[in-house]
Amino acid sequence: MNNRLFLTVILSTVILSLSFAQGSRYSGPYVSSTPISWNGVKNQTISGLEIENPNGHCIELINCSNITIENCKLGPSLNEGVNLYKCTNIVVTNCTMDNNDTGVYAGACSGINVMFNDVINVQGPLPRGQMVQFAEVTGGGNSVSYNVVENMLGKSHPEDAISLFKSNGIAGSPIRIVGNWIRGGGPSDSGGGIMTGDMGGSYILVEDNVLVNPGQYGITIASGTNIAIKNNKIYGKRQEFSNIGLSAYKQYQIDTHSDTIMQNQVNFRYMDGQLNNLLNDGKCGTIYGWETNAYNPILNENILPAKIIGRATIQGVATETVPLPAVKEIKIYPNPASDHLTIESSAELNHGFITIYNISGQKMIDEALNVSSTEINTTNLAVGVYLVKVMDNNELIEQKKIMIRK
Repeated sequence: MNNRLFLTVILSTVILSLSFAQGSRYSGPYVSSTPISWNGVKNQTISGLEIENPNGHCIELINCSNITIENCKLGPSLNEGVNLYKCTNIVVTNCTMDNNDTGVYAGACSGINVMFNDVINVQGPLPRGQMVQFAEVTGGGNSVSYNVVENMLGKSHPEDAISLFKSNGIAGSPIRIVGNWIRGGGPSDSGGGIMTGDMGGSYILVEDNVLVNPGQYGITIASGTNIAIKNNKIYGKRQEFSNIGLSAYKQYQIDTHSDTIMQNQVNFRYMDGQLNNLLNDGKCGTIYGWETNAYNPILNENILPAKIIGRATIQGVATETVPLPAVKEIKIYPNPASDHLTIESSAELNHGFITIYNISGQKMIDEALNVSSTEINTTNLAVGVYLVKVMDNNELIEQKKIMIRK
């Protein structure tokens, strides 16, 4: 094969850096590659590649686990930049995706983290047309966070920037949609910013996102339970397809209750120019915190910087960004280990978890980490190679290969 694949058995560490906050922190160089299609591959990294595909996906993973896709430039393509099906523990980070029908699509997956990516001019059409779509994504450790999408009218045809279809987190680890920047949507008369509870869903957190002219709507709950929408900013100018800023609007005959929509700021214009900020159709049960949402007339297009794509090339942009969690340095030792592992964190873990997988991708240990130093009993692990992943607040903060010896 002439094209180079930068693949390593050890998964690359993903560090939550304050350097550039939202969007990709990588701008090249890239190595040209043909499209990648893997089935049943485990414990690999795809890094530094530039891929176009006029006939399909740039990267397609089926039944894969423990894969990192980083520092890649994906698109234009006929289909998705990254297409995932029946995969577990996949990280997509620091990539730029340009002119794909969808940036990242994940179907029937778990443990999917899409973070710090730039996505430009999503093409659709339905049922695609998203920066990220989760379809029947389940379990803990799923996140779409600190990404940037910009769709330009006349150059794109998006549906929902972020779509959660029949996707369910768990009580201690909701699907996190946090800190994303979304600019541009339409002309679809059904698409918009962030769709939760499409045909049901549960345990979803949508927090600290900033949306400017996202399309027909800003953020909505279509159905589902235990969905929380908090502390987001939504601005929408009058457009021929614009409708509602923030809504709880039960679209399906599916259990819909125990949802929260609170402390969001909205300034959104209907297509006739009238304000249309909030809608609660009364069919979703009690919406906790509904009275705390507010019209903020100061919100305008300037709540996002003029340049939101390719910010890794700008100096000093961190002052413009939404605050991120403190960077945590994780130490995992000894390596090789026999009867125990020690995990040390330089900062307090609020909702920490450690998960250890064997070389076949089977989960062997899953324990909470609530203090700065924790000892994990490994006496029941057989001799061999294992992958350790440390999460905090549903974000991957460390992953490392270890050896167990007796």
